[in-house]
Amino acid sequence: MARKILIVDDEPLIVKGLKYSLEQEGYETDSAADGEEALAKFASGRFDLILLDVMLPKMDGIEVCQRVREKSNIPIIMLTAKGEDMDKILGFEYGADDYMTKPFNILEVKARIKSIFRRAGAQQQEAASQVMVVRNMTINLNNRSVTIDNREVNLTAKEFDLLQLFVSNRGKVFSRETLLETIWKYDYLGDLRTVDVHIRRLREKIEHNPAQPEFILTKWGVGYYFTDKD
Repeated sequence: MARKILIVDDEPLIVKGLKYSLEQEGYETDSAADGEEALAKFASGRFDLILLDVMLPKMDGIEVCQRVREKSNIPIIMLTAKGEDMDKILGFEYGADDYMTKPFNILEVKARIKSIFRRAGAQQQEAASQVMVVRNMTINLNNRSVTIDNREVNLTAKEFDLLQLFVSNRGKVFSRETLLETIWKYDYLGDLRTVDVHIRRLREKIEHNPAQPEFILTKWGVGYYFTDKD
């Protein structure tokens, strides 16, 4: 079955170009021109990825991203205007997986999409029937779920990827550069804050006291690691 992509943008030429190029690659596509329409189509259809513009009529992309994340871990690539404050509108704080700055090269867009799908496919194969338990935390690699004290913790796709990497390499210190290369699969050209934002959000979800973490620790001046103490 072909993967289906929802394109959310209010610029008809951009939507037309994306639809044509992605359908040439064998993807199915649908589109929405504003935030409300995007949520309606997401609720009524099956999609494997969303290309989501930040500046939209009726409801901006940030809010759309937040609402989708309340119900799904579907990969989301934000489309942003050049020069916008990435820390604020990028969406990493709200669960976006990636971003592209306009004007973008369609070949790079397709490469990013393929990377996300390839990574998801590999993770599904590797995660078959695997469960890891650390103290009161249970990580199910098969269905990509996390529970703490039998309470389910809702992680975004990138947060789960980070947690899986850390737990699979307990005690190993990862630099922010290495985490970018391993999790995002390419160089963000200086956006190391992306890692810090994701680590902070992950700590807020799994740590009893994020200010004094017990699971994901910091090696000052080096990077992050997952505790090797049971």
